[in-house]
Amino acid sequence: MFLEEFHQPLRVIRADSRPDARTFRQCLAPALCLLEPVEDALVHRAVQGVQDVGSVERDREDASLPRDVDVGHEVTIIPRVDLYAAYPSLELDRPVPNVLRITLRAAGRLNAVSGAMHAELAAVWKTIGDDVETRAVVVRGSDGAFSAGGDLDLVLEIANDAEARARVYQEARDLVYNLVNCPTPVVSAMTGPAVGAGLAIGLLADISIATPHTRIVDGHTKLGVAAGDHAAIVWPLLCGMAKAKYHLLLCEPLDGVEAERIGLVSLCVPEEELEERALALAVRLAEGSQAAIRHTKAALNEWLLAAGPAFDTSLALEFLDLAGPDVHEGVAAIREKRPPRFES
Repeated sequence: MFLEEFHQPLRVIRADSRPDARTFRQCLAPALCLLEPVEDALVHRAVQGVQDVGSVERDREDASLPRDVDVGHEVTIIPRVDLYAAYPSLELDRPVPNVLRITLRAAGRLNAVSGAMHAELAAVWKTIGDDVETRAVVVRGSDGAFSAGGDLDLVLEIANDAEARARVYQEARDLVYNLVNCPTPVVSAMTGPAVGAGLAIGLLADISIATPHTRIVDGHTKLGVAAGDHAAIVWPLLCGMAKAKYHLLLCEPLDGVEAERIGLVSLCVPEEELEERALALAVRLAEGSQAAIRHTKAALNEWLLAAGPAFDTSLALEFLDLAGPDVHEGVAAIREKRPPRFES
């Protein structure tokens, strides 16, 4: 009886997509009355939570907070008072209800992943998995590019600093496993360069969409390090070992058409259709049976988890190489736009 009295107001609250503070007080008052004889810390926290909701509602009325932006859809920019306040490097919005969109943006750098963004991309998937308002995710880049990969300054920081190397090693591992284990379905929309950590997310997404202008390349061996951030766990499953070795050993690029042909991506669509197709698929996922979709994803991702030892080995060897001499030559060659001259 007690549990029913307590859960009933919660069901009322969940039915209202944006309950105000008064609604919270009215719904929770009977349940809190049941708890009054106890008068312990839980009661105090519940009452404080109700009061905090009023503060948040007042904050939302502040005209300084971001409002809807016209980008072809009615978009709700997520204020930084919510679950995602810990991810300031990621541009987040909700183009439609129950769909979270992540935009990779680094102006003038083709959305290259900085150190801060790398850490946030590793951690955000756990938050998404706990977010009851998010039933599907779209990941895209800005300004005609998906992501140009890791910032070369970050690469040199990893190469020169043992503490940075240990930190980013853990982040790279978390990025892959947190995304694979995230129960929420993810759709990637890739165009332009798709490299490095951005490519890891693009190809580990449950549905990956490219365009003829997408340029996919895993450039690790050209940089002088093993292909370790995602390739070993997913490329052989997607396109077969022969194609995986060809593209990973030689850093051979491929466009969206070829990527779809060999099975590396789910779809290749015209450039002008990319955003609409990605969002439409995310909406279908959000409107479907969440138990069925999430359970199917979990079962299929056992194939990826079974490849975990290969990924762990590749990541360890990549960071071993990051402590070696070849990476410095690789970075210099990229910056000077010349072929590398490796010592090893």
